[in-house]
Amino acid sequence: MYLYAKPVDFRKSIDGLAVLVEMDITVAVLDSVLFVFLNRHRNRVKIFYWECNGFCLCLKRMESERFKTAPDFTDEPIALTVQELNWLLGSFNLWRNHPHNVLIPQCVA
Repeated sequence: MYLYAKPVDFRKSIDGLAVLVEMDITVAVLDSVLFVFLNRHRNRVKIFYWECNGFCLCLKRMESERFKTAPDFTDEPIALTVQELNWLLGSFNLWRNHPHNVLIPQCVA
């Protein structure tokens, strides 16, 4: 798994993300690898991967907080373990060892 370390324009879909992977990460886009992308505001994450006969793209949007990653965006992709990805998606700050606040919505706007 790789966390793409630069902010990504989330108007990009599968083809645009595949180009980013091929240009900036030394892993082939068709390998069995998850690629994790964050937007500039770090309130959305996209996970992109190839699964036997097509690409899969998942999106998660934080409603009131931001995904906690390294202090600043860097130019190099960050290798993640399965546990670290689960912590990131499960509202845990990997770099400060601190969970996000739990949001209990009353309705969907």
